[in-house]
Amino acid sequence: MPNTAAIFGPEGPEVTPWERDFFRDADPLGFILFARNIENPDQLRRLTNDLRESVGRHAPILIDQEGGRVQRMREPHWREYLPALDQMRRATDPMRAQWIRNRLIAAELHAVGIDVNCAPLADLVEDATHPVLRNRLYGGDIATVVEAARICAEAHLVGGILPVLKHIPGYGRAAVDSHTDLPRVDADRAALDAHDFAPFRALNDIAMGMTAHIVFSTIDPDQPATTSAKMMQVIRQDIGFDGLIMTDDLSMEALSGTVAERAAASIKAGCDIILHCNGKPDEMQAVAEAAGEMTAQAKTRANRALAQRKTPDDIDIPMLEAEFAALLD
Repeated sequence: MPNTAAIFGPEGPEVTPWERDFFRDADPLGFILFARNIENPDQLRRLTNDLRESVGRHAPILIDQEGGRVQRMREPHWREYLPALDQMRRATDPMRAQWIRNRLIAAELHAVGIDVNCAPLADLVEDATHPVLRNRLYGGDIATVVEAARICAEAHLVGGILPVLKHIPGYGRAAVDSHTDLPRVDADRAALDAHDFAPFRALNDIAMGMTAHIVFSTIDPDQPATTSAKMMQVIRQDIGFDGLIMTDDLSMEALSGTVAERAAASIKAGCDIILHCNGKPDEMQAVAEAAGEMTAQAKTRANRALAQRKTPDDIDIPMLEAEFAALLD
């Protein structure tokens, strides 16, 4: 098993000599890719192979390939998808379209050596939901969101891809973008339990999850969920999520302090893994030192999640594409 409790994003489309040495020595749990890392399918397969070679094992490689605005692999080499909320509203059978969309995404990822996707989203659409998140979501009522998220997760798993549930414990009330500001939610605890947290409670058996950089002032007025021991207790005990928890990107400006301070605070609060995405060498070094080694419990959760990786079920892609087009016509 790996040593460092972190997932890192490499800087470019190839593993640099410095990165190869650093990844070998730090031995992070895995890696995450962005548009800056992606040129074409052959290059991407080389990159995923080289990343795994750097740590000497079949490390998980993550991506945010939700479809819509948040998809790192795009035309001309990969399909373009509607924003999830737009598709849910347009499709004649929204749940069937949701399954096909995510089964096709899983096939695209598996073909280039990626085996973890940061989806589904179980946040609820609210009147106040910031535009950066709104159309990435599946709906505003709990039953619809839970069903759509479950279908997304299952379509990934049968396609050989591990899903990551986000953003625990609920980001829908955020009226500001956590990439640039820290959202605060003042709803009372009963409302949060009955509404915001409910989809995550229903999906708490998904093996990997990602935190939300958001303050719930009635539970912890000082710290966002990522760095709040009180919120991590809510996630683990009240929501009942016992999967591997990674932070959202530590580089986002919702968090305060240096990256090392953010990493240390997240681990201390109870997160299993630090997610650091920008590829800056000095920051990766600082995060690796601050995150430290994975705990025994984190390793158990990681093993449980990674054991779900499997050979994809066979599918007829042209037939699925035709059905998908018809559902959206």
